[in-house]
Amino acid sequence: MFIAMNRFQVALGAEADFETVWTSRESHLHKVPGFVEFHLLRGPAREDHVLYASHTIWRDKADFEAWTRSDAFRLAHAGARPSKPLYLGPPQFEGFEVIQTVGHPENGGG
Repeated sequence: MFIAMNRFQVALGAEADFETVWTSRESHLHKVPGFVEFHLLRGPAREDHVLYASHTIWRDKADFEAWTRSDAFRLAHAGARPSKPLYLGPPQFEGFEVIQTVGHPENGGG
């Protein structure tokens, strides 16, 4: 399993616009082989921004990398540039290979 995350420093006052951009777009992820799950996360507020992260889970790193070269990726990001700046600097990408997963037995984990 592979987890891809982008962290965004969203300018104070731009949180609603940022969330609307993400929640109203068509991600096309459901069409992509190896896609498991997506989460948009809101983190702590700081002096000049609120931290957000996009968190995608993939079957493996190769599936994630194939997605970044796909038409679905280009379509999903076509409207990603809002009319006004929402971020303080570019997003910070972080990719993680999953080493261990522990789930609750009642949810099918073990």
